[in-house]
Amino acid sequence: MHYFDHAATTPMHPEVARAMLEVMQGPGGNASSMHAFGRAARQHINRSRDGIAAAIGCKPAELVFTSGGTESNNMALKGVARAQAMQGKNHIITAEAEHHAVLHPCEALAHEGFELTLLPVDEHGQVSLADVAAAIKPNTGLISIMHGNNEVGSMQPIEDIGRLAHERGVIFHVDAVQALGTAHYQLSELPVDLMSFSAHKINGPQGVGALYIAAGTPFEATSQGGSQERKRRAGTENVAGIVGFAKAVEICVNEAQNKQLFLSELRMVWVELLRKNVDIDIVINGAEQTLPHIVNISFIGIDTETMLMNLDMAGIAAASGSACTSGALERSHVLRAMKLPEERLASAVRFSFGLGNTKEELDAAAQKVATIVQRIRTNA
Repeated sequence: MHYFDHAATTPMHPEVARAMLEVMQGPGGNASSMHAFGRAARQHINRSRDGIAAAIGCKPAELVFTSGGTESNNMALKGVARAQAMQGKNHIITAEAEHHAVLHPCEALAHEGFELTLLPVDEHGQVSLADVAAAIKPNTGLISIMHGNNEVGSMQPIEDIGRLAHERGVIFHVDAVQALGTAHYQLSELPVDLMSFSAHKINGPQGVGALYIAAGTPFEATSQGGSQERKRRAGTENVAGIVGFAKAVEICVNEAQNKQLFLSELRMVWVELLRKNVDIDIVINGAEQTLPHIVNISFIGIDTETMLMNLDMAGIAAASGSACTSGALERSHVLRAMKLPEERLASAVRFSFGLGNTKEELDAAAQKVATIVQRIRTNA
């Protein structure tokens, strides 16, 4: 079995599982309770918040724990948009190739009466800084652009966009769910006001994430019912999940350089092996500036769903796009936004690598892909 779908979710690191198990097997406690059990739970959360904040270069008080990337994006967009609307700034800018966890909340806000601008991306999946500048208006209150695309890996110039946003007095949000673990962040030095993260993309647990909200950023809480997270996100905290998230971040920081180099090597080796072994044209979709663990490849002449089905039967896990939408038989909105030719759009497969993958298994998997391609062409 070959798991090449780490962009969807990653296997939990053994050290993360041990850290979580220690919490789960210990005495229970609600972090909002005043007794000793509650204080112990609160200490777990505080230590975790301190560790993650130090790793990404922000103040602990600027970090809000959530249930994952989708909630973090929803909180950021709706919380800031509604706060900015009170100042007459009801215009939102994002890009056509964003994750649906950004696009759908933006569309929901548009139904509430907000003005929405969707920026195009080029054939590499990247946003033009000139397009961002041209889209900003006096009533623009929020710009949201992801750092690394979850389907093709293309990186966006978030520092340049952030500086432009701040020059124009606009709040800037970045979806960094796919980039955390390979990109290095010092948020106190970046022109970014909000940034979304998720634990299960970095070998942490599913169902926990975080939202960075820079001090002074206008924000209206989107959930009510408790005073947790400094009244920014009501609800009892997932203590074990938060502890696991912090351990995963700690491991990322300690292994960041070696991990990035290894993932880049895996990506390069995989492309070389496919070009060597597969007897059809293959095209890489995306930009040269890319996340090291993602490669989106079009197998020209072979339908995506046919390829994925055959890969699965051969024990190779890959994807056609975001795990949140890949269950639907529809072409990737990211590739459509890139305006790729139909032959590339209809034959694209995403492979993504991480913990547990080796160069040796890539060779075996490439042989399987070559056999699959030959079989599909013979039966066509």
